[in-house]
Amino acid sequence: MAKLLPICFVLVLGAVASMCEATTYTVGDSSGWDISTDLDTWANGKAFTVGDVLSFQYPSSDSVEEVSKDSYNNCSTTNALQTFSNGNTTVPLTRPGPWYFISGNRLYCLGGMKLQVNVANSQAASPAGAPQAAPGAGAATQPGSKTDTPASSSSDGLVHGRSCKIVSGLIGLVATALWVAHV
Repeated sequence: MAKLLPICFVLVLGAVASMCEATTYTVGDSSGWDISTDLDTWANGKAFTVGDVLSFQYPSSDSVEEVSKDSYNNCSTTNALQTFSNGNTTVPLTRPGPWYFISGNRLYCLGGMKLQVNVANSQAASPAGAPQAAPGAGAATQPGSKTDTPASSSSDGLVHGRSCKIVSGLIGLVATALWVAHV
């Protein structure tokens, strides 16, 4: 029975570590989804993976459109994959590859209010053989706030993430201790 306790501990830590792999990004950080936000610069240096979530905060007078590459390049909302207009939208990144978002206001889009993110596959996001969601599937929306001020977030747009490194370190430490105790 005493030998099962460390194994259970490692399994629990592994479960916690797999849950904390995903990161929620607030698009545009404190500026939100806005014409004044440099969205290309915001996305630079971020490593998006399957399971991460994009959170769009914007005034109810605007919208976010998930579109194809061609629609992105032409700022066209005619064949949008998904349309969000409530001011507070979360989009889970459920598949690897490029994702394209534009403002529903064509003039804003032409002014640079559009976002492309490249999503890498994540081994922790889904078990082998699990079906991948179609583009735009699973996006959640919530009612927007009564103000046009986006919700604040940390300076790098991450809602969580550092604690995952600590959990991963603990898993390595416990695994090493179990290996040493076994040998």
